[in-house]
Amino acid sequence: MRFCFFHAAFLASALCCAAPASALQSYFINNEVQSDNIDMFPKWMDMLSRYKSQSLPYEKICGPAHYSTCKLLGWQKFLEAQRGRNILDQLAAVNAFINQYPYVEDIVNWGVEDIWNTPYEMMQKGGDCEDYAISKYMSLRAIGVPEEKMRIEIVEDLNLGGVIHAILIVFAEGQVYVLDNQIKQVMLAVNIYHYKPIYSINETHWWRHLMIQ
Repeated sequence: MRFCFFHAAFLASALCCAAPASALQSYFINNEVQSDNIDMFPKWMDMLSRYKSQSLPYEKICGPAHYSTCKLLGWQKFLEAQRGRNILDQLAAVNAFINQYPYVEDIVNWGVEDIWNTPYEMMQKGGDCEDYAISKYMSLRAIGVPEEKMRIEIVEDLNLGGVIHAILIVFAEGQVYVLDNQIKQVMLAVNIYHYKPIYSINETHWWRHLMIQ
């Protein structure tokens, strides 16, 4: 079973405060409590630091382009082709592009239960659910989508008995969209009923999600 690990103590505290929602209402309709203390998420912060240090010119990472089979060159060309397109077309393209990478659990890739990978690491070795979400987030950031329009969101997958999962949510054209490695197409969040949000995070804030009573 695919499982994305999450800090158990935080999960317990989040769930104890969450009231059950109506089965007829999307769990994405919820109350949010915002905080700017993102330092309490060390895996996210460590990933951001590594990503910054890895963000070198492509020729320094991959070598001469006409000799290189480096996957990052394909990523660069893909991103350049997305600039200026309609936001919904960008979301669909990025979702499909990143979802083509293999799902590999962290214990197999790195010998540890949970690490949040940068896009460079994801494209080199594959990754698990949060790695897909991070690579989509950074892809959209690279083509101009502002960070305040996006969040990595940690959810319970109720179809799998509450297994913890990570997705990307994007605010666009007055709607909230979900980019998910388990769903081929980009979905409206309000049309998804089997994910219960726990918390979401971007580069400046995080939000605790509480079910509407």
